[in-house]
Amino acid sequence: MNDSTDLAALRAAAASGAPDDLYRLAIALVAGLQMEEAFEVHRRAAEGGHPGSLIEFGRMLMYGIGTEADIDLAVEAFERAEALGQPIAGYFLALIGLGNTAVPRDARIGERLLAAVQAGHPPALRAAAIHFGRKPNLQDQAMAIQLLDHAAGRGDAIAAQLLAERVRRGEGVTAHPESAAQLKARLREGGFPDLPEIIAVPAAPRRPSPPATLALDEVLDPPDAVVLCESPRIARIDGLLSVDECRLLVASAAPMLQASRVHARDGTDAGEQSLRTSRDVSFDPLLEDFSLRLVQLRMAAAAGMELVDAEQLIVLQYEPGQEYRPHRDDLPPEAIARDRPSAGNRRRTICAYLTTPAAGGATEFPARDLRVEAEAGRAVVFDSLDAEGRPHPGAVHAGLPVERGEKWVATLWLRERPYRAY
Repeated sequence: MNDSTDLAALRAAAASGAPDDLYRLAIALVAGLQMEEAFEVHRRAAEGGHPGSLIEFGRMLMYGIGTEADIDLAVEAFERAEALGQPIAGYFLALIGLGNTAVPRDARIGERLLAAVQAGHPPALRAAAIHFGRKPNLQDQAMAIQLLDHAAGRGDAIAAQLLAERVRRGEGVTAHPESAAQLKARLREGGFPDLPEIIAVPAAPRRPSPPATLALDEVLDPPDAVVLCESPRIARIDGLLSVDECRLLVASAAPMLQASRVHARDGTDAGEQSLRTSRDVSFDPLLEDFSLRLVQLRMAAAAGMELVDAEQLIVLQYEPGQEYRPHRDDLPPEAIARDRPSAGNRRRTICAYLTTPAAGGATEFPARDLRVEAEAGRAVVFDSLDAEGRPHPGAVHAGLPVERGEKWVATLWLRERPYRAY
């Protein structure tokens, strides 16, 4: 038999309308990239109460795969699946809830994440591990190691990368360089390169929770900012991200990096290509798991804004000699008209440094004679617009050339009004 006869057999079996048969047909259609038909077949199986199709139907609505995106219908599908005892559906509801729109950002997020952890869902295991890895308590650190190990054992390569670094350095566990080297060798064979050296210590939590407590509300209580300038407001936040969060962003971005491409304000590429000589990646929502969204929520909260105000996360890598010459982050009117005009202009930027270069790589504000040194876990937040919503001339900034080592940075551009649906 070949693929076409297999599909014909599945169609014949699904003709009865039995939800299990419809589900099998829909999965095969997705494998064959026949997304529109797969959506309709999943819809029929979901109407028949099939838990797997309810989850896949919700995912397709959530991301606009084979259909127009509809987050409200997606939530309904996930809620039906959750009511049938599907913790993975709850995981997606928790992920959506971080945006505090289609699903409220309340205590159920932690409960749903915990249920997905108990079900052994790898992205949930990794998210919980990173959460516990922020805490100084030795019991929490040990739990972070256990959860990373569990996720890695279930095929989560990013969890394995984080685990290898912790085992190599003895973070939360007795150092075992030989075991770490073996794990890193297997990862390299699978196409996952070694992570750069990253050392970052998060600021102490304002309200410490008891050990082994999944208390996600701490994300909304960032460390104090040091205000460096009032007009425009420029602030530095030390210890915003933990070492695991920094490594998470680097590991997630590394396989997808491409040479940065920045368009000139006159609509051409010439002359502006040299402005940013880095490599970067923009995270499509389809690529965002709970861990990545939680880090972005932390960044948005530190900037005093909501996650839904943020454009897609950008992660950039600068090698020696690479830089980002002086520029502004606000958008010209024609760019706003092309991309979510209802969201308005870029009001604020937060850049979180993921590594500490050996030399160079600071962020400079030449009009204010200010410079923020790149340090893993540190963030710089600044306004691009003045009080009247006009581009602020003092917001011109630059990424100075990296002299030695690497600079990795994560950037969120935050709009005046909501940009995301959830």
